Amino acid sequence: MNLHGNIFVGVVGGVIIFVVLLDAFETVVLPRRVTRHFRITAWFYRRTWIPWIRIARAIKSPSRRQNFLGYFGPLSLILLLFFWAAGLILGFALLQHGIGGHEHLGGEAITFGKILYHSGETFFTLGYGDIVPTSGWARALSVAEAGMGFAFLGVVIGYIPVVYSSFSRREIQISMLDAQAGSPPTATELLVRLVGRTDGPHLDQRVLDEVLRAWERWSAELLESHISYPVLSFFRSQHSNQSWLGALTIMLDVSSLVLTGIEGIHPGQAKLTFAMARHAAVDLAQLVNARYVPDAPERLPESDLHGLRETLNNAGLKLRSDDAARQKLERLRSMYEPYVHSTSLNLMLSLPPWRYSEKGKDNWQSGPWDRVIQARSLGALGHAAVVPRIDDHF
Repeated sequence: MNLHGNIFVGVVGGVIIFVVLLDAFETVVLPRRVTRHFRITAWFYRRTWIPWIRIARAIKSPSRRQNFLGYFGPLSLILLLFFWAAGLILGFALLQHGIGGHEHLGGEAITFGKILYHSGETFFTLGYGDIVPTSGWARALSVAEAGMGFAFLGVVIGYIPVVYSSFSRREIQISMLDAQAGSPPTATELLVRLVGRTDGPHLDQRVLDEVLRAWERWSAELLESHISYPVLSFFRSQHSNQSWLGALTIMLDVSSLVLTGIEGIHPGQAKLTFAMARHAAVDLAQLVNARYVPDAPERLPESDLHGLRETLNNAGLKLRSDDAARQKLERLRSMYEPYVHSTSLNLMLSLPPWRYSEKGKDNWQSGPWDRVIQARSLGALGHAAVVPRIDDHF
């Protein structure tokens, strides 16, 4: 029987329990970003994400690399829960060992290893009874740890479905962007396709405002859900050419073009969408610990800007091209591009271009059987079937 204990060991155990519970509360319950210098969750993700992306960079195939990166979000969520559970078990073991007052029914000496085992079986409510607490404090701690185990199970049952529900709401709007703006989506393609949704040759103000309003709300939900559940930043979309960061960037690009000036289009709703999307871009860059990159590559060089104007003009959209408009577009871009670029580097997500250099198929237009179906159709007509390979977008 160990009745004497160790006060220092008990204090260390109590501190570990407090730190783990505080971190779990801030991660699961507290709906805001915590800016303390040290947090277990932040430390955990930094120590696991950095080696993960180093392995990913060694994978040559882009699709396999994206699949590998896609494992991190769900896997890290499970590992974090196990990490918390291990911390609580260790903390209670140190506290129990510090307090003392345990008896082994087999008559063996009580060691810290046996106390750690006793803490584990108490936390998971196994209750074998081979090690028995004999003092009042030891019994109280055993009851508290068993209750903590039930509470932890409740967290697991409740936390994971909420995270996946938020992920599902985020992805629905991103999936709709495939038909609206292409795969991968671009700001130019979105505006051109919006012209096609109207009866006349010009862009209908109501159609544009409806789309921008929906994405304003999506940006607000993105900000709220990712601050409440930071692990969502690591959850990747179902298709490798789509991402939450890409969708957010597209809305900022489109809003910037409208704010720069398109003939016949009022920028009222674009101002609101730009403000909300920029707010999300800035806050989420801080959330993922992104760092400013002063020499980031140019997303819209002069040649692409000229091609963008030409594409919009062919669709009946006249973008202002005077010096004031050019300066305004540069100023708007400078308000968000450094943030989304740094976030893309941190999370290994590709930013969408402003316009297509070569137009490809949308995700909904391609499928794994297309080559066979086309080959059979051409064969039935007596033609030699040479059909290009369709890239897997999953």
